[in-house]
Amino acid sequence: MGDPTYILVHGAWGGAWCWRDVGTELDRRGVTWRAVDLPSSHNGAEPQTGLVEDTAAVAALADGDGPYILVAHSYGGAVVAEVASRIPNLQRCLYVAALIPTPGESAYDASRQIHVRTLLDDAIEVDGVYLRLNPEAARAALYGDCAPEVATWAVDQLSTQTLASLRSVRESENAHAEKIYVRCTNDHAIDPEIQQLMSEECDFALSLESEHSPFLSQPSEFCDAILN
Repeated sequence: MGDPTYILVHGAWGGAWCWRDVGTELDRRGVTWRAVDLPSSHNGAEPQTGLVEDTAAVAALADGDGPYILVAHSYGGAVVAEVASRIPNLQRCLYVAALIPTPGESAYDASRQIHVRTLLDDAIEVDGVYLRLNPEAARAALYGDCAPEVATWAVDQLSTQTLASLRSVRESENAHAEKIYVRCTNDHAIDPEIQQLMSEECDFALSLESEHSPFLSQPSEFCDAILN
């Protein structure tokens, strides 16, 4: 069996751009990787775009024999939980500050298992069938421990997110692959108590002293976590 290909799945309002610095680090370490752009995070996405379209985009990247490792951040956890059973020769699912709905639940349901208001809640602005983020509030919620220039760059990349994606219900059962959870202990977007609940459904968990976006604030340590 050859070395695995890592498929990186971003969260809501994000894109493959999220993995800019992690990609550089993975290349330096000789790791094969791919990053998806989830359709529900495209500006101008069709309003009904949700888990069906997002999982199809991930599955399209697993177009060989593998092995594969899926890395999911935030809302990307719902996508990976739904698509994992369709990925050939899947070794592992890595969930980073991620929402992992159970079958019959949506990402929104998973996020409300504990009723606590976060800085991300304060940043969200409803625009009909889309959700947007207030730029300054998003900076505090998502990139508080990033270098100022990195945070500014990331906020400028943020897109809309379809409401349908967060309300889409998971239908698939668990894949027969190892599940590892990486908790971000200083997170102001997905509360650490919710992350603890999510991690209890996984085979193993570890923690990063980080806010919500360690792939931008500490890419080397992030790679250490997902590779080791």
